[in-house]
This record gives sequence, structure tokens and C-alpha cells, in this order.
Amino acid sequence: MILTGSEIQKEVEKGRIVINPFNVSDIETNSYDFHIDNTLYTYKKDILDPTEENPLEEIKIPASGLILSPKKIYIAKTKEIIGSDYFVPIIKGRSSTGRLGIFVNITSDLIDLGSIQKPTLTLHCVLPVKIYPNTKIGQVTFWVAK
Repeated sequence: MILTGSEIQKEVEKGRIVINPFNVSDIETNSYDFHIDNTLYTYKKDILDPTEENPLEEIKIPASGLILSPKKIYIAKTKEIIGSDYFVPIIKGRSSTGRLGIFVNITSDLIDLGSIQKPTLTLHCVLPVKIYPNTKIGQVTFWVAK
């Protein structure tokens, strides 16, 4: 069972869902919109090898924006700390983000029950896209665990 936006708000107020910072205007019908943190990481090498260390380069998103390249994978965190000991969070891109050709999480979308942190995002875009600090980029839904 998925929680509605109003139920998400109630559970945040009860302390059973953590979203910090929390803003009522980011509540949607069945989800909560999250923002990208202002630091991204991208791989320094053009060819990645899963048997080796793949060093990362840190990139700050300037106020003027940052153009994401379709030739790169970007690792980021959400601005918000998100999680719950009672509900299973699932993260995904917003439809408006998808229409820009940005895949927000090309790996696992499931946040483990009891994990409360800034979820990791793995971004990839199909065309060059400009993003800005604190861009509203994705949604989190909360599900009842049985």
C-alpha cells in the first residue's frame, strides 16, 4: 500500500518518516518531491573497470547552472535526509525531469527499511541539460512493509 501525500505529512509530523528539510509545498498526491544537493561527482576515467578503483571528480553546481553531458554518469545525493523505520521509501525521477531526458536513478530505487540518510542518485541524460543548485529532480514514495 502506498501512502498519499497527506499521509506522508502526518507520518512526518509523528516522526515515523524522516524528511529533512521538509516543506509542505513539496507534497504531491502520492509522493514527496526531493531536490538535488549542490555537489556532484563524475568519473575521471573514460573507461570504467568494475575490478579496479574508479576515481571520482567533485563538481559543485554553480548558481549560474551546470550543463550535464550525455557522455557522463553523475553521482549525487538528495538535499533531503530521507528514510523511515516504518515505511519503505522508493525514489524515482519526476515526470518533468524525465521529459528533459534525465534519468535520475539508473540503479536501485529501493531505500532499505531503517536507512535514514541522503539517498544516492545516479544521473544520466540523453541530451545536454542545464541544472541549477537545489533543482527539484525526483520523488519519493512510501510503502507499507509486510
